[in-house]
Amino acid sequence: MMAAGLAASNLVLYAFVYTPLKQIHPVNTWVGAVVGAIPPLLGWAAASGGQISLNSMILPAALYFWQIPHFMALAYMCRHDYAAGGYKMLSLADTSGRRTAMVALRNCIYMVPLGFMAYELGMASGWFCLESSVLTLAIAASAFSFYREPTTEKARKMFHASLLYLPIFMAGILLHRQTEMSTDELSSSMSAEVEDREDERSRSHAKKKELLDGSNFGTRVRAPVAYASVAPFPFLPAPSYVSS
Repeated sequence: MMAAGLAASNLVLYAFVYTPLKQIHPVNTWVGAVVGAIPPLLGWAAASGGQISLNSMILPAALYFWQIPHFMALAYMCRHDYAAGGYKMLSLADTSGRRTAMVALRNCIYMVPLGFMAYELGMASGWFCLESSVLTLAIAASAFSFYREPTTEKARKMFHASLLYLPIFMAGILLHRQTEMSTDELSSSMSAEVEDREDERSRSHAKKKELLDGSNFGTRVRAPVAYASVAPFPFLPAPSYVSS
């Protein structure tokens, strides 16, 4: 229900709030960032049975903050196209480009603690904390370069940096993920599960053999047709057997 609710809410937010806002106010970028951040939270809710925790907010936070420099770069590069299409973007009212670049830089800085949070919450190893920090500082450097010299070329470099950031960040958290159980505990758990399945298979085999041997029917073994004739038609009298 949690996943379904998030999906329905995101559909409404995208179609009836974000899309109309594009031609009304520059805040549409931040609303769109919320729309883009919900899918990983939706996936977490579906996989965890509707449980939302601090761990579940790492990827949504990364996607939310990442979208701001990504779209600020795009909005600055295509500002004339946005103006011609009637879309209200922050870059249209920012002739110098510095305000657009500052917003992008600020959100890049917000992404710096995410690797440390993933490590502290036990989601990823210390290596991911280090790699995420270096990666985030790299995109922040491109945003700072755009701030110092707000040109289309600098915006394009920041845009390219944002395209690299997200897949590397997600690959890193996947590669360095931590499970709740250690390797030894996981191995022991898997061994116990295999043993339980083997025991269950043995008991099932013994039970089938017992039925075939007729141990549940006394000393007389009934033909298989007896069981089939009684089971589908319980209203019929049980067949009689004549001992030979």
